[in-house]
Amino acid sequence: MPKRTRHIDLRNSVVVITGAGRGIGLATAGRFAAAGATVIIGDLDDDVAAKAALQIGGRTVSHTVDVADRESYAAFIAFAQSQGPIDILVNNAGIMPLSPLVDESDEATDRILDINLRGVITGTKLVAPAMIQRGNGHIINVASAVGRIAVANGATYSASKFAVVGFSEAMHAELAPDGVDVSCVLPTVVATELAAGVGATRGMRPVKPEGVAAAIVEVARKPTFETWVPGYSKGLFYSVNTLPRRTRKLVSHAIGADTALSNVDRDARSAYERRAADSH
Repeated sequence: MPKRTRHIDLRNSVVVITGAGRGIGLATAGRFAAAGATVIIGDLDDDVAAKAALQIGGRTVSHTVDVADRESYAAFIAFAQSQGPIDILVNNAGIMPLSPLVDESDEATDRILDINLRGVITGTKLVAPAMIQRGNGHIINVASAVGRIAVANGATYSASKFAVVGFSEAMHAELAPDGVDVSCVLPTVVATELAAGVGATRGMRPVKPEGVAAAIVEVARKPTFETWVPGYSKGLFYSVNTLPRRTRKLVSHAIGADTALSNVDRDARSAYERRAADSH
């Protein structure tokens, strides 16, 4: 008899989202709040987090968090737990500075890895014990299509997202026996400040933050390990990935994927790059 897919009611659940003051995180917070959840917005900028919570309303609250700092993340989780047992953690916080690796400072490398990868690991360590004890919970990690398809000019970012996918795979297997779900969401280019100046590949339009948010909430309702946004990009990736490397390179070049992070509008990205540099 085929296994039935679980469908989780999100009403009255406690949902924690990092990097939720803007973009995907803010849109996701709004979706969970609309579904009846208590949402805890975390952001490095306390003012941005507070304004986001006020904008969403309902039972949405906010707290500052630096996911690269364990003490800060632990304080954020402790605050969230004061609202009730955490049912869902969405590890969304991330940065994407772009440059050739030889031009990337060691400080920038550390920032990318600390926020994009260590933050995910730390968040998981902080919420998993209570979830294991209760026998339920869900950790949703926002990775990227670049976590499956490495692209020049974003080597460290790509490495961090590849690592998030690998970490999620391992934790999915590790926590499943305890009733805890782990999922990975892989958006392509999203129309947010993070992707400012980055064009989508041929035949693929930038995704709106609301589209990614809808996918995250759907994953929370019906746990699935790997979800791409838009959905058809998953089939495209796995189909192309069966081809020989030389052919894959030709396809990548034909659709402009190989230069997606190189041929960017630097002026359009300047404000974001400055903010990313100050994110630690």
